[in-house]
Amino acid sequence: MNVSLFQSAAERHLPAALDFLRRLVAINSFTANSEGVDEVARLTAAAFAPLGFEAELAPCITPGTGHHLFLTHRGQGGEPIVLVTHSDTVFPPEEERLNDFKWDERPDEGRIYGPGTVDNKGGTALIWLILQSLREAAPEVFERTHWLVAANAAEEITGDDFGRVTTDRCGGKARAVLVFEGGPADERGWHIVTSRKGRSTWRLSAEGKAAHAGSKHHEGINAIDALARVLPDIADMTDAETERTVNIGMVQGGTVVNRVPHEAVAEWECRATEPAALQQADDFFALLSGKADNGAKLTAKRTGHTAAWRGGVESEALFHLWHEAAAMMNLTAVSVPRGGLSDANHLWHLAPTLDGLGPYGANAHCSERSADGSKLPEYVEPGSFVPKAVMNALALVKLVQGGEVAV
Repeated sequence: MNVSLFQSAAERHLPAALDFLRRLVAINSFTANSEGVDEVARLTAAAFAPLGFEAELAPCITPGTGHHLFLTHRGQGGEPIVLVTHSDTVFPPEEERLNDFKWDERPDEGRIYGPGTVDNKGGTALIWLILQSLREAAPEVFERTHWLVAANAAEEITGDDFGRVTTDRCGGKARAVLVFEGGPADERGWHIVTSRKGRSTWRLSAEGKAAHAGSKHHEGINAIDALARVLPDIADMTDAETERTVNIGMVQGGTVVNRVPHEAVAEWECRATEPAALQQADDFFALLSGKADNGAKLTAKRTGHTAAWRGGVESEALFHLWHEAAAMMNLTAVSVPRGGLSDANHLWHLAPTLDGLGPYGANAHCSERSADGSKLPEYVEPGSFVPKAVMNALALVKLVQGGEVAV
């Protein structure tokens, strides 16, 4: 393969890709802003239409959300290569206005700030740039391949609806699943994500007995005290050896200080790479239901569960194509695990999977900027688009021409 052909094509289409990104960022697509999410989907469909992609909108089952977007280029048929992104962001319109958080191009910093610039509208724009570059530099590969661009309407709330709908569109199997969340780079090289932790979420309710805190304190059962006695045991389920973490993220209870609180609640998440480590913690949390030492009634309930994407030999075999592509550019790609969740957790069963294939940026989910620079909002580095587009395009050619990934 002639790397310079892909490089030239990516450079030529970069201004259009960044203009596409600018128009995406201008639309507020907070997950609960269904109209904004759908507007992003329609803009994305229009951008891919000249490449020969047919658009389909599919409703998300979560109330108040927009539509999932599926863009299909059938080529010569067969199992699709699935290119995954998402249309929603975490920023409500009022937060964007409050922090004056919008498209902010700063060439002197080599950054573009704005909502979704790296998570994940930047990923959408990069997919477009990759496919444009492929059509120009390797038209036979582009035209004969069955591509499916899948954009989740509600990725930021980590439901599994999108995974089921995408699986249906693939007939239960794909050639590869490629997720375009942001991809960092450091002294080791360009990160390619080859596994993600699983997660469970829990809620513990304490039911006590209200009483006057002064004259009848002895008659009360303090629900907050009941929680306080068990929260350290919950936090202690964090275990560095098994890469398991527990984060108690919310505690509420009581009304006023002169009343013994009769109810309280805590919520937390647990993450682990190995299913057994996550299950061990879940088994412990389930045993919290019952009577507390002070007589309060405790009720533990698991409120959510996302299985780990463990990676393994298939993902590593697929990663090897990206490692070879990077080497052709005199770059280095490194295989890394990631603790956060993504659509890869819900799609890896379809085919060998990679993640973190998007552009380089930072501060995802952040909108604030402070005068002293201690707070910076989300940004993407436009200089990462061309190398990442070329790397992905070269690897995709290897995948298409080489057939199935050997394991």
